[in-house]
Amino acid sequence: MFSQINYVVSDHVATITLNRPEKLNAFTNTMLHELIAAFDLSDADDDVRAVIVTGAGRAFCAGADLSAGEETFSRGGSDVPGLKDVPRDGGGLVSLRIFESLKPVIGAINGAAVGVGVTMTLPMDIRLASDSAKFGFVFARRGIVTEACSSWFLPRVVGISRATEWVFTGRMISPQEANDAGLVRSVHSGDDLLGAAQVLAKEIVENTAPVSVALSRQMLWRMLGASHPMEAHRAESRGILQRGKSVDAREGVMSFLEKRAANFTMKVSTEMPNLFPDWQDPEFR
Repeated sequence: MFSQINYVVSDHVATITLNRPEKLNAFTNTMLHELIAAFDLSDADDDVRAVIVTGAGRAFCAGADLSAGEETFSRGGSDVPGLKDVPRDGGGLVSLRIFESLKPVIGAINGAAVGVGVTMTLPMDIRLASDSAKFGFVFARRGIVTEACSSWFLPRVVGISRATEWVFTGRMISPQEANDAGLVRSVHSGDDLLGAAQVLAKEIVENTAPVSVALSRQMLWRMLGASHPMEAHRAESRGILQRGKSVDAREGVMSFLEKRAANFTMKVSTEMPNLFPDWQDPEFR
């Protein structure tokens, strides 16, 4: 199905592996479209409860494929039709698709994550790194600017001061510095990285209601841009009303009272309430 990524589902977890190891998983238009398609698959499959993204070989993603030489960035974006006559940034399309995922996304960053290789991880919910990973927001060193919506995501993840330092210098960042700044949640040996990500995914799969996780993910990310806590109050009030009368809520309470594992049956694909009726605007699609 895919030529530059692998997509495997096991134990309710979809694992997406960037798979150009001979090119350090450098990002291409093909990879762009395949990543978007993979997230479409995971969203549509109710058997999938969480997504892990990692890389094949010794890198996570070394950034954009520079094989076009000095003309690499001259077209300004992807092969997707532009927005108001501006070519759309390919990394941004991937970041927006991950942002809109209905399933929690865990990044298992196994090696170098540079340029789009790091910015595509910012909308992932939790990032883990191997002790051989390194990170670089190198855009100014290539004569371009930040992409993949990272000017929105990065300050929210690590704070504006750290974000400006990393972007202005374009220097490489160690896994320890990334961990200290909150870019990654934890650092692991290469042999333990994927297992640690799987343990985290399993904790989500075995203990939580899929629809509740999907809605909570939307609320947490979207409220980062809210101008007032009243926006959160409105969305949460809708959520409590919708979910409070659901079979999942009844099961969650009774499983606790009866001291047994819960069996949540509602499906993300068909039973997601709309907590943000005024959020979608065709101008931003």
